[in-house]
Amino acid sequence: MLVGSTIGSGIFRTPAVVASSVPDVPIFLLAWLLGAVVALCGALTYAELAAAFPRTGGLYVFLREGFGPLPAFLFGWGELVIIRPGAYGAISIVSAGYAIRVLHAIGLTAMDQSTPLVTLGPVVIVAEQALAAGLIVVVAAVNWFGIHRGAILQNLSTALKVFALFALVAIGFALGGSHAVPAMLNQHAPVGISPFLVAMVAILWAYDGWADLAFVSGEVRDPQRNLPRAIILGTAGVVVLYLGAILVYLHLIPMSRMGGAQLVAADAAQILLGPAGVVLVGAAVAVSTFGTLNGSMMTAPRIFFALAEDGLFPKAIARVSEKNGAPTGAIFLAAALGAIFVLIREFTALADQFVIGIWPFYALGVAAVFVLRRSRPDLERPYRTWGYPVVPALFLLGSVFLLGNYLVSQPGAFALDVGLILLGIPAYYLWLWFKRRFLTALPA
Repeated sequence: MLVGSTIGSGIFRTPAVVASSVPDVPIFLLAWLLGAVVALCGALTYAELAAAFPRTGGLYVFLREGFGPLPAFLFGWGELVIIRPGAYGAISIVSAGYAIRVLHAIGLTAMDQSTPLVTLGPVVIVAEQALAAGLIVVVAAVNWFGIHRGAILQNLSTALKVFALFALVAIGFALGGSHAVPAMLNQHAPVGISPFLVAMVAILWAYDGWADLAFVSGEVRDPQRNLPRAIILGTAGVVVLYLGAILVYLHLIPMSRMGGAQLVAADAAQILLGPAGVVLVGAAVAVSTFGTLNGSMMTAPRIFFALAEDGLFPKAIARVSEKNGAPTGAIFLAAALGAIFVLIREFTALADQFVIGIWPFYALGVAAVFVLRRSRPDLERPYRTWGYPVVPALFLLGSVFLLGNYLVSQPGAFALDVGLILLGIPAYYLWLWFKRRFLTALPA
């Protein structure tokens, strides 16, 4: 499960983003390993919380139990206005970019993914952004008419994305010729601390999904023994696949060119197999990331359900349609915001929007382990974090460096994202006032 939920759109697009900030090959590879360590520390810590609170809502529940309703509400608010729309945008733009590349390769369009279509003042909407917005609308419509229809697509795409990445790695090593590892590793360039940490934001987008296994820890037998094993083996599997793909990319595409190779998997496939490779790999990536988008839209409403059950969110947002079983309000609102964001932001900004939006809450979730160990020592914990307190402390330290550097290097984007989340504070108190003033007065 961890492998399937982690491998999404990131590995097919973020290597170019990372290479533009970290053009030194050994440091480039070190960054991907460091991202895996951070993800592993987070997953091992979250497993303790999820085993103790095996309820729908995941991180929302951890924040509520550790810090109370306001931080938990802010997470749900952030999911609705920043985090989930950013994820929809980043995933859909990868799917759209590869789809356009395939259509171009088979002669159905003369456009590429960066062809301008519409100019609205300072905003230029290119082909992949327009198609990405359309994909968000399509997936929202599929889920609007019923979650079960979306589940069919999700099951297909999970297998396809792992197969596409594995096939690219296997073919790359089989047909790539002499790998000339010393020459590949000898591609050096100066790298500053700040660009390195900015690149880590993109890497952590690629590794996102590490928390998903923790959210089902309550269903795992013998969690103290099996959870760490599943998390470590799952993370190791992702790292092997990711590093294998990156080594293939580096062997075929010099670091000096990788920064501009936005559709790096298609570029690698073209070098290996020609136009047929672009079609095969590009189509597999487009379909699998489309499925990832669908999966994100299927799972996010769980958070809103938990908020509504606690009386912290309007039930209209989390209400499930009796006709089709779909949370239509949450789907419509998050999809509309996702479509807007994808039309005005590029991939890097969308991925950053997601990571910077969710990472403060990831850090608070990890901090909740320390809080609950002190405030509720008698809480039943079927699993206790391996390496406590070092493992969660390492995650928190990495989070401070990541967010602090982004604040300094990208203050405008940081202020916008965090500011939109902090708008949830007056929204929280306004909702409580509204509920006491009007809803409690209504007859049951």
